[in-house]
Amino acid sequence: MAMVTFSHYPADPRPRRAAEALVKEGMQVDLVCLADGESPKREVLNGINVFRIPVRHRRGGKLSYAYEYSVFILISSITQALRALTHGYDLVYVHNMPDILVLSSLIPKMLGAKVVLDLHDPMPELMMTIFKLNQNSSNVRLLTQVEKWSIARANVVVTPNIAFKRIFSARSCSPEKIGVVMNSPDTDIFPFRKAGPCASLKDPTRPFVMMYHGSLVERNGLDLAVEALARVRAVIPTAELRVYGRSTPFLERVMAEARNQGLDACLKYLGSKSLEELVREIESCDVGIIPNQRNAFTDINMPTRIFEYLALGKPVIAPRTAGIQDYFSEDSLFFFESGDANELARKMHFVFSHPIESVETTKRGQQVYLTHTWPHERQVLVGLLSQLF
Repeated sequence: MAMVTFSHYPADPRPRRAAEALVKEGMQVDLVCLADGESPKREVLNGINVFRIPVRHRRGGKLSYAYEYSVFILISSITQALRALTHGYDLVYVHNMPDILVLSSLIPKMLGAKVVLDLHDPMPELMMTIFKLNQNSSNVRLLTQVEKWSIARANVVVTPNIAFKRIFSARSCSPEKIGVVMNSPDTDIFPFRKAGPCASLKDPTRPFVMMYHGSLVERNGLDLAVEALARVRAVIPTAELRVYGRSTPFLERVMAEARNQGLDACLKYLGSKSLEELVREIESCDVGIIPNQRNAFTDINMPTRIFEYLALGKPVIAPRTAGIQDYFSEDSLFFFESGDANELARKMHFVFSHPIESVETTKRGQQVYLTHTWPHERQVLVGLLSQLF
């Protein structure tokens, strides 16, 4: 199998889980990804042949995205074509973004390989959010057409939640072509822990630790979490927000504003962490925060972080959106209206001041998680791909 992803490996968890699952099924896997400036251009990791393409991904304007995507597609196409001609592929597994990365599978497909397109995110909604585009704009209409064309090139489509499947099947293909394989954390990395009371209740001198990890971009609402932190400090003087992720200009702006508000002592940016390191950080926090702003993308997204916190027995404060409520009832997470800093602060205070209710709510959330653990989702993925052969 060839796997292609415009991301860093093994840092990106979804390609990592899929590749390692298929190696366990006996597949030989070549994986083409972005170079990260630190790892070798070629190496073998957990039985996977990793080829890193030296394209630097920087968040920028539309032309910057187009250039980076074009160069990566060209080089990954050549890499796959050469390997397909000399080694032969039975399967090509393409991760978006971008959707049109499926072009790189052209030669292997002509030689008989089946093609899987894993749509992590719907590009029209994501670009509407990033660039503040109107749904009827020419760019969004073009992305919608590219999505439909790309899906047509694949034998099967995989996506991580029900809301995404509804969108893709409504505008690009029949629902029968799409399988849902959720972004569940690898249970070998994220062991299940029973929910328990906040550690700060046992030791009043210990800070009440709230945690955010993930992409530090505007749509994910770190600025909203900081605004809520400033409000909740009035009633929880020991409240602290720890932030993890790759540094961005947006993070720098948020940190500068926090310093202006005198929040230096209670807002801590701790950098990017591996999945294994994140486990230790989550275990030392009291509550996980999903502070999304309201927009076209976050309204339909189901963040993996929710399952990561629940797997380790931590309560989760999350926005009341369709992508999340497709899975979780009102009494299984602590919901707030996305974009509302006041309500987010109230939920922070509620988790702190109601330890019994917090544990019970977390247990109900864990029951949802336990129906979607990675061993279950892995079998769904293997089943979908087995049908191709």
